[in-house]
Amino acid sequence: MLATFMEVLDTSVANVALPHIAGSLAASTDEATWVLTSYLVSNAIVLPMTGWCSSHFGRKRFLMVCVALFTLASALCGASPSLPFLITARIFQGAAGGALQPLAQAILLESFPPAKRGVAMAVYGLGVVVAPIIGPTLGGWITDNYSWRWIFYINLPIGVMALMMCQANIVDPQYLKAAKERSGGKVDYIGFAFLAIWLATLQIVLDKGQQDDWFEATWICWFAGISAVCMVAFIIWELRQEHPLVDLRVFKNRNFAMGTIMMTCVGAVLYATITLQPLFLQSLMGYTALHSGMALSPRGIGAIISMMVVGRLIGKVDSRLMIGVGFIILAWTSDVFAGINLQIGMGDIVWPNIVMGMAMGLIFVPMTTMAMGNLPNEQVGNASGLFNLMRNLGGSVGISVLTTMVARDAQMHQAVLVAHGSLYDPQLQNYVQYMNLHLPAVMGPDYTWSQRYYDLIYQKLLAQASLLSYLDNFRTMAIVSLSCVAGVFLFKRVRKAAGPVAGH
Repeated sequence: MLATFMEVLDTSVANVALPHIAGSLAASTDEATWVLTSYLVSNAIVLPMTGWCSSHFGRKRFLMVCVALFTLASALCGASPSLPFLITARIFQGAAGGALQPLAQAILLESFPPAKRGVAMAVYGLGVVVAPIIGPTLGGWITDNYSWRWIFYINLPIGVMALMMCQANIVDPQYLKAAKERSGGKVDYIGFAFLAIWLATLQIVLDKGQQDDWFEATWICWFAGISAVCMVAFIIWELRQEHPLVDLRVFKNRNFAMGTIMMTCVGAVLYATITLQPLFLQSLMGYTALHSGMALSPRGIGAIISMMVVGRLIGKVDSRLMIGVGFIILAWTSDVFAGINLQIGMGDIVWPNIVMGMAMGLIFVPMTTMAMGNLPNEQVGNASGLFNLMRNLGGSVGISVLTTMVARDAQMHQAVLVAHGSLYDPQLQNYVQYMNLHLPAVMGPDYTWSQRYYDLIYQKLLAQASLLSYLDNFRTMAIVSLSCVAGVFLFKRVRKAAGPVAGH
């Protein structure tokens, strides 16, 4: 879990350091965003290939190589003398890190008997749910107090420790060796090409779409078209292969198919709130990056508490009940955020986040157990790669869609508020008179105050328009969360028959 926590942390830890990276390497902030995009693209390409790579190279060897490359790439990121060098290092870091999540999940699932897999998934959940929450806070603290380079250097001791523990404790199961013999060691180059082009173009569109006004940009249209064509070609090609790079037939399992769809929604809500809340706190409430991260990080406390409890309840309480309750709580907390205003204190953000973290624990652990519970060990590695890919893609889609909606809803609300405003409105005139009495006494006499009154009022109007757009999007996340409750009834019960436990 050390390596996975380190990898997931790196998906969000660099976000707050982008202005520092851009200034240090003589680049614009827009150019520096490729530090994030390059990592996500290479990460997404490797994720679904994890099962095939484990069979082809051996899981222990593949895991150790990925940990070693990730650690080395982290050192190169920290030592980068220029932006192109840093982006190249991030590509290698993302490629090496892409396999760490599904490998950890597959090893944990196979190393525990079915009755204890809830505990295993609780440990796994600490990485994939808690790490992206504390990432911005940790990144902001390190950047403010030391240097942005240390957000990469902190991976070195963790990577070395993870490498030593993998060498001492991980053992390849026999079925992986048999799978390699059946495939004859053939490499599906065509499937890999379709997969790489599909995910790379999709991730770039999602990351850069809002910046370039989506389909108003010609290159966005081309990239979206190429992505769609390659996705269809990849699916058709893989379903026709005897030994595919990614076995999509695993979606015939109803629990896995439903779990993957719902986990995509969870990823969208999780990453969207991690993105929207700091933006709201910094742009409208005047919080610093560190303080906004501190307001968000307590969600990790709720997730840790919840996952430890839920891990013990798996097998004793119906997992479908826990998932349903989790989505209801998630919808309720999202609706709480949809009722905030510009006079709130930090406590109004912290407590709902703690409850939201507890909801994430109620959802993540039993859903993962339900989705993977009826799969044979031979399919767990492949399924885990797809499961994690869809959660990450859900996060990318959620961030892109909701940030776009925030920007465009703010314009819509601004137009509505302006249309309902009038210079002859009694309330507006009373407010102007109030400022006329008090502001000159505080700020000093100035013959231009009469114009500045209206400037100040307009700034308040813009703030209210932005606030309303954030509230709309929090309400949208509440609706998405509540709609997932219906999917709970489509899960089948996971069989409890105990089988042989894989080597660990």
